[in-house]
Amino acid sequence: PYICEPCSKAYSHQGTLQQHHLHTGKRPYECPFCAKTYTWSSDYHKHISTHIGERPYGCANGGKALARSSELRKHQHNMHRNNKPFPCP
Repeated sequence: PYICEPCSKAYSHQGTLQQHHLHTGKRPYECPFCAKTYTWSSDYHKHISTHIGERPYGCANGGKALARSSELRKHQHNMHRNNKPFPCP
């Protein structure tokens, strides 16, 4: 079982424990670089990538790489909409 340390409640699934954290306001994932906290590990890992320079989302129109898929979508919309053949700045 997955145990909530502050209140000792037990859950059969990790996702249910995370929902409990959301309900209680607990944010167990803390960034070691800026002390920002997160309820969800996925949000924490996305945030960490901004500090360590990880940029896994590459633009096919010129090689620009970004940290988040949402940033890539915004870049493609702003720089390459209507199939503009311009390379990334």
